[in-house]
Amino acid sequence: MSDSSKKNDSPQDRKRMELRDRRRRAKDRICHCCGDPAPFCWTCRCGFAICQTCMGDNVWGMSCNGITWQCPDCGAQNGFGNQ
Repeated sequence: MSDSSKKNDSPQDRKRMELRDRRRRAKDRICHCCGDPAPFCWTCRCGFAICQTCMGDNVWGMSCNGITWQCPDCGAQNGFGNQ
């Protein structure tokens, strides 16, 4: 579909698209273990974030079954998303 055949967007449609894009924008989080920004971090509801590299190094102490991990800050159980 070419741009000329596309109907004009209303201001409400543009605002809705801007909000959607803002929500989907990637947020680099800061790893609480190494302190580096990472494009992906495992996060807890309390705000604790750990990057994939640090999680791989520390999974032995944070998970007993490989399905969930326990937050070292608040003790909450979080899933790896593999079940």
